[in-house]
Amino acid sequence: MRTLTGTAVLGALVVVFDYSLKFSGLKIPFVWMPVLKFDFTGIPIALSLFLYGLSASAVTSFVAFLGILARSGDVIGASMKALAELTTFFGFAWASRLTGTRKGLPYLSGVALRALAMSLANIAVLPAFYSTPFNAAVLLIPAVAAFNVLQGSVSIFGGLVIYGP
Repeated sequence: MRTLTGTAVLGALVVVFDYSLKFSGLKIPFVWMPVLKFDFTGIPIALSLFLYGLSASAVTSFVAFLGILARSGDVIGASMKALAELTTFFGFAWASRLTGTRKGLPYLSGVALRALAMSLANIAVLPAFYSTPFNAAVLLIPAVAAFNVLQGSVSIFGGLVIYGP
């Protein structure tokens, strides 16, 4: 019951963060690709992983998808955000089982899996849904990967700062 309640509260916090950051204009555009914006919605997802495990993190990622979809109607954008957060914490959880969280591998694994997954997803999504030429989508990969490394780091370390105490 504690896991269910905690996951529900953190899922609600994801939605609150998403809505408040969107409507306040506090999302920070990424310099190299301003359509990508930094936010703090990954922090409650990180907390759900640290407190309750990977399945709770998957649920809060799905709640992020639903919240973004309800707010914007953008299935692709909501899916991409959920995929980004889910791959971050899947990579973190997988490597934690191998090494424990005290070593650097979980952090590196989480952001690396996110950057790889989102790079591949953008190569598929941009041409298919946004009429971006394939070559242009490939040329955007360094910017997409850099953004996802930074945003994944914000999510993981933001969650750790709160979880630590």
